Amino acid sequence: MADWYVQNVGEFPWFVNEKFGARGFLVPFDDDVQVGVRLHVLEPGKPSTMYHRETGQEGFLVVEGELLLIVEGEERTLKPWDYFHCPPGTTHAFVGAGDGPCVMVTLGLRGGSIVYERNDAALAHGAGVEEETDTPSVAYEPFPQWEEGRPASWDDLPWSRDS
Repeated sequence: MADWYVQNVGEFPWFVNEKFGARGFLVPFDDDVQVGVRLHVLEPGKPSTMYHRETGQEGFLVVEGELLLIVEGEERTLKPWDYFHCPPGTTHAFVGAGDGPCVMVTLGLRGGSIVYERNDAALAHGAGVEEETDTPSVAYEPFPQWEEGRPASWDDLPWSRDS
């Protein structure tokens, strides 16, 4: 059994990507963790992932800002405290919207399979693949790799406080 802990979000590793914005990993994926928790910060127009479906259930909570949810080919705007329940096999992607950053908490089971599906709505927002694939490295091949770090403009955000 893993030990419990309390840690400020700013102390966890963060990763940035010019195409996909930034994300922080709140729960390390180790052998004792069954549910993954991740924090995404999306600038307007930046997707959080490519349009896909998974075999595991997921949940998404918008904490701040707005984002565009593309689900089963439909578009819907989510605002603070909107929660999206995503059953297994539901195709979806998110794109930052509004006038500033969107903060979203994501939850999901570890493991399973994933398929990146071609979808015109997702492609129109830079969150889609041209050809269906079940290989993440193929889906993300055209884009820059994630790098550890946070944009300097985040220094004044709540999770950037000194411990």
